[in-house]
Amino acid sequence: MKKRAERKKCNSTNTFSSDPGNILMAAYLAAVVFFLLLGSFSQASAQTKVAEDTAAQESIQLKDVDSGQLLISREQGKGYVAVPLLEQDVDINVSGMLMNAQVRQRFQNTSTEWIEAVYVFPLPDESGVTRMRMIVGDRVIVSEVKEKHEARAVYERAREEGKKSSLLAQKRPNIFTTAVANIPPQSIVEIEIEYLDAVHYQDNIFSLRFPMVVGPRYIPGKPHLEQEKRIAFDEGGWAMNTDEVEDGSQITPPVVEPGEQLRNPVELSLSLSPGFPVKNLSSLYHGIAIEQQDDRNYAISFDGRVFADRDFVLEYEAANEQTVSASLFSESIENEHYNYLMLMPPQQQIDNKVPREVIFVVDISGSMAGSSMRQAKEALVYAISRLRERDRFNIIVFSNKARKLYPYSLPAQGEYLENGLEAINGLQASGGTEIAAALDVALDGRTDHRRIRQIVFLTDGAVGNEKKLLTTISKRRGDARLFTIGIGSAPNTYFMTRAATVGRGSYTFIGKVNEVQKKMTALFDKLENPVVTGLKLDSDDNAAIEMYPQPFPDLYHGEPFVALLKSTKPLVDLRLSGTYLGKEWSVGVDGRGGKTRPGIAAVWARKKIRSLMESLHTGASEVEVRREVLKTALKHHLVSRYTSLVAVEDKISRPQDRTVQNKQLKTNLPSGWQHDKVFGTSAQTATNSQLLLFIGCILLVLGTLLILRQRRLS
Repeated sequence: MKKRAERKKCNSTNTFSSDPGNILMAAYLAAVVFFLLLGSFSQASAQTKVAEDTAAQESIQLKDVDSGQLLISREQGKGYVAVPLLEQDVDINVSGMLMNAQVRQRFQNTSTEWIEAVYVFPLPDESGVTRMRMIVGDRVIVSEVKEKHEARAVYERAREEGKKSSLLAQKRPNIFTTAVANIPPQSIVEIEIEYLDAVHYQDNIFSLRFPMVVGPRYIPGKPHLEQEKRIAFDEGGWAMNTDEVEDGSQITPPVVEPGEQLRNPVELSLSLSPGFPVKNLSSLYHGIAIEQQDDRNYAISFDGRVFADRDFVLEYEAANEQTVSASLFSESIENEHYNYLMLMPPQQQIDNKVPREVIFVVDISGSMAGSSMRQAKEALVYAISRLRERDRFNIIVFSNKARKLYPYSLPAQGEYLENGLEAINGLQASGGTEIAAALDVALDGRTDHRRIRQIVFLTDGAVGNEKKLLTTISKRRGDARLFTIGIGSAPNTYFMTRAATVGRGSYTFIGKVNEVQKKMTALFDKLENPVVTGLKLDSDDNAAIEMYPQPFPDLYHGEPFVALLKSTKPLVDLRLSGTYLGKEWSVGVDGRGGKTRPGIAAVWARKKIRSLMESLHTGASEVEVRREVLKTALKHHLVSRYTSLVAVEDKISRPQDRTVQNKQLKTNLPSGWQHDKVFGTSAQTATNSQLLLFIGCILLVLGTLLILRQRRLS
């Protein structure tokens, strides 16, 4: 009887649409909705106006211009000058579990004007940026790390004085900006950036990701109209700053239009020395040339010309999996000792009898159109096929708003599953990326001790209000675990990884449809198997230890334990303990077998900064967090939310009678994204508010007359 009641209540909810109402009242309400939407259209028009202004500046007569140039408007409409051409060389060195990378950005000014170039670009979200150098001819200007506002003031003062200068600032942990002022006519200025990162290990696969493009971000909130009065040098993006995304104009660089050639070519060389023989060495999304120097060292490079429109991902496995059960690296600086520890706890697959409630949340916004949507659908279909009859499930889709398939979770069987598959097949991508609305529907803060509650979130994460979303997850999670799946060629890894951390779940990335089964199988191994909880790391050496992440996360099947440690003396005896399958277990680690690696201190500092920033989502004092981040970043020469790198040449280059022209360089649209789905028809969006008002008035009058006539007939 209960099952029939559920079926009767839900038999008409096999799509994500609302119930139909009275036709006449619907017409009346439609008119009201038109009026309510005018505010939203006005906001969209304001943001689109920035995009239109940018497009207008780029729309020129090309008969006198070489096709290989980027263009920039001069002041007061006096014509156009060429924007610097950008090329990048990337040199990555992997030694054991650590990687050191140098990114050289080459700005070439082919015009007769003095140029200031601003380039928005990504780096790995866990990377510790430690150095920047500005290279002008045979001169090298080394950067200094300063508090962010001070560094910006130094750069702006040097720019106005006519000195060559550069500024490297972090906008997000995975979005950075390089600004280079006073590039002379017919000259080249190079910026060399160095960062440290760790190799990722999960499900017996080693991987490293080098992101190459910042995908367009959805910028929610009310625009700051006062921004129109004065635009700073790094506020040339297509979006405006809003009350939810204060730096929206700084993280939305202009994007290459349909029909334009791709920009920003990249040359990459990678030296791989993992310390053991490897197998299945491959690049997931780029052609590469591999030179095996011996059984433990490899030289890798791009096979052909590559443009920055997707992430570079390299994967490999140990030829003998037993060699990676534990790794320990150390670095000593003065009287401080830093350690990187990776350990695989004992885990086994079991048939978990505990029933689950699985909520699938799917992004169907415009940025998901094309290959990303196909990947998401394939992943959903596979995920639903893995559910068991004792499980319950529901599907939530979102773009401008969020909608449930069923009013509440239903058994994973029969017509409920069939309705789910039918609804998935009909999904189409369009609209904005209102992740906040989806989180409000999926996370209700409740607890249910009868079931394991799991939220599987599929999205590219292309949003700018990450801080608000992470705070929402922290407050509304309840006893649910959030598992994120990054979709597409350039997912927002910062949001995806942090959302999983705050949600006490795990994350994975799917870049191609042919990866779906492999990645989803690994994910469901986590969902269906027990978790290692209550992890603690102790030392018998009586040394004061500062360790991160803090607190330690739960570990899922196939995941290693990773910790960064700082101690007052070398560590010899370490012990990791926790609870697994309801029993206490522990394992010892002998610190005397660790290998020395430079850069561990910077990786430790970056992990500390991440933990400090994440504490803001759980109510930590921003004043205290800022003080600790500043102290750590300045000591270890790191770029952070509160620190930047600035380099200034000591002589004046630009004549005082010449002005400097500013422009943000265009970026490519990530591979597989559809321009019209992301940006829509901007001209119509920006100019149709009066037409909508007229239509709304007509519908309102007609709706009122129809209702009055219906009442008379009644």
